[in-house]
Amino acid sequence: MREIVDRLHPSSWLYSTYEHRLIGELDHDQLPQHIAVLADGNRRWARANAPGQPLAVGYRAGADKLKEFVTWCDEVRIPTVTLWVLSTENFARDGEELAPLLRVIEDLVTDLAAQRRWRVHPLGALDLIPADSAEVLRRAETDTRDLDGMMINIAVSYGGRHELRDAFRSLLAEKAKQGMSISELAETLEIDHIAGHLYTAGQPDPDLIIRTSGEQRLSGFLMWQSAHSEFYFCEALWPDFRKVDFIRALRAYNQRERRFGR
Repeated sequence: MREIVDRLHPSSWLYSTYEHRLIGELDHDQLPQHIAVLADGNRRWARANAPGQPLAVGYRAGADKLKEFVTWCDEVRIPTVTLWVLSTENFARDGEELAPLLRVIEDLVTDLAAQRRWRVHPLGALDLIPADSAEVLRRAETDTRDLDGMMINIAVSYGGRHELRDAFRSLLAEKAKQGMSISELAETLEIDHIAGHLYTAGQPDPDLIIRTSGEQRLSGFLMWQSAHSEFYFCEALWPDFRKVDFIRALRAYNQRERRFGR
């Protein structure tokens, strides 16, 4: 009931009208086919908005925003979305902080899969996280594999350097099974051979990468795939990221001329 009342409030109605006007102004034929997001600022949001409370408050607020975010992407028919929810560097944090974060990620992935609208694809070094957490992620992928909706990549235990290491390991192992020597591989190696062993193999590279909280760096996110990506940086902490911020990111993307290094 409260949600309905909030929606009927004049300020909410005006805000919704503004959002729809901005969406209507977008060139929908020139929207990104793959959006990746660094949902940064959850811990800072918790310290500012829930002082004295566990940092998990911020993680849950961030997860709730991620659920909203994927619905926004679905509304404008973005085929592929990548959400970075846990980096390999995060394992340097205290275990008492990491365990609640993993539970939030498990709940997030389970909730997304339960929608039965989207394909959920975990990517990252899943061997670094607890086996029960990895099983939750793999189950969500299995349960949604045959759906036709948007692809949602969940970057868990992800690091760009780890991805490149794993890609080269996989490539070397494949060629070794074929009886190819290192010198032969060096002579025949092409860019596409490496791309075919990335965590995102077979998917388009991200057209647009969004990072919140005012930080303006990639932090190793999709290092290979982002070679020609457009970037949008937003000052808002992730739980405060609004639909209008998302639309503005799309508008900024619309207004750019992509040259792909040419």
